[in-house]
Order: sequence, then structure tokens, then C-alpha cells
Amino acid sequence: MAQFQSLQEAVRDNLHDGDTVAFEGFTHLIPHAAAHEAIRQGRRDLTLIRMTPDIIYDQMIGMGLVKKVVFSYAGNPGVGLLRRMRDAIENGWPRSIETVEHSHAAMANAYEAGAAGLPCAVFRGYRGAGLKDVNPEIRSVTCPFTGEELAAVPAHRPDVAFIHAQKASRRGDVLVEGIIGVQKEAVLASKRAVVTVEEIVDDFDDLHPNLCVLPHWTITSVAHVPGGAHPSYTHGFYERDNAAYLEWDKVSADRDLFMQWMKTNVLEKGPEAFAERVKGL
Repeated sequence: MAQFQSLQEAVRDNLHDGDTVAFEGFTHLIPHAAAHEAIRQGRRDLTLIRMTPDIIYDQMIGMGLVKKVVFSYAGNPGVGLLRRMRDAIENGWPRSIETVEHSHAAMANAYEAGAAGLPCAVFRGYRGAGLKDVNPEIRSVTCPFTGEELAAVPAHRPDVAFIHAQKASRRGDVLVEGIIGVQKEAVLASKRAVVTVEEIVDDFDDLHPNLCVLPHWTITSVAHVPGGAHPSYTHGFYERDNAAYLEWDKVSADRDLFMQWMKTNVLEKGPEAFAERVKGL
């Protein structure tokens, strides 16, 4: 049953040192505010799962929260590298991290398997791909019905998932519009799920029944955080802040500049700052 909490309370109660955690959102609805709160609370030794690690994982890695990343494609979307992630991998700054790389298809199927309570995902994939040579978690199985060789990877079963969404009802049901990505599967695969939302409304009675609604019994905590996906966008509320992604490429290239930016924009500011950032977008 979902409970309504402040973002600070939701992170404090649901994210612990050593947890495996997914901050999911594809192109939009990326839960930046939740990740910033995790940074402010100083979580450590996290295993991060994400289909496309972008600047929130770059920030968490750069601040030393992370020991391992399970991912497919890591980059600053439309710009280039994740420089803090690369520094951690190549130079161990601020600490060394372990990486487990998959394809998008493998990550999506692993979330689906976790949501279904299965131990692994079985799918067609990795034929002729080199990732099998560097990732021992990619295995092969033979279909007992056709004899076809299929790929298999472990299911994703995070301790906690964080997603951002447009609305929650007062009962705790959550509405997700636009590109869905794997948010639904991440929530269903996780032991706990925290959702930050733009709005809290009385109910969804006037909405189309086929919109993606996560029922309250799949959610642990809901936090009202307007602008909580910035600089990514929230369909129907604000656009993507492309300038912020370009700025991050310069900020993240220098350790000292990175640390100063994090102090000014994350450590010294709370979630209410996100509402200010999206004004005018």
C-alpha cells in the first residue's frame, strides 16, 4: 500500500547502503530529484541498474555512492561520454566500480523476468555479439520444444526502484503517460518502489482506462516533487532542458569543477529547487 511521504523520508526509509537500486525512465521521466536526494543522504556501496545510464548515474558515481553498475549503453544523451563514470573505471576516482554490460534487449527482458518472479530471462539475442566474451552472466539455453539455442541472463530483482511520473491519485495509484520504457517492469520487479510525481489528484475517473496506471499496492511510497525529472522532460508538463546536458559535458570533464557544481546544485539545494528549474521550459 502506497504511503505519501516527503522525498527525504521516502529515500531515508527505502534506500539503504549496499542496496541494488534502479532509477528508471527512458528519454523522459528520469528521476533526477530522487537521485539527488540519495546523494545528499550519502548512501554508499550501491549497485545501480539502468538501461541507459546518463547524467544522474554519472553524478552518483562521481560522488562515490556506487560500487557496481549493470547497464546497457552509458552516455550523456545526444552529447557524448559519461566522464565521471569513465574516470571511475579508468582511474578509480573517487573509487573503482564494477561494470556489467548488456544489450537493451537483455535489460528489458531481465526486468520483465523479475516482474514475473522468474529467475532468468530467455530470449533471442547476442548471436555473434562480443558481449558474451566479457560478461559471464550471458549464458545459452536450448529450447526443449524446438531445439533452438537462446540467450539467458539473470532476472533483475532490485531492492528498490525509483521512477518519476505525471500523477498520483490520493489512493496512491500512479499514472504514467508518454514513453513508458521499463518503469512498470522495474516497479513490479522490485521489493520496494518509490514514485515522485508532478501532481496529486483526487482520482483518475475521467482518464482513458488503457493509460498506464500502477495500482497503489505496487507502490511503497509517493512523493510530490514538481519538476522532479529535470533536466529530462515530463510529457505534458515541461520540455527537455538540452542546455543542461551540454553544460554537464563541460562540468563533468574536470574533477574540481564537478565537485563545486555538485555542492552548489545538489548538496546545498533540496527537491523544491526542481520546480524553479523547469519554469519557462
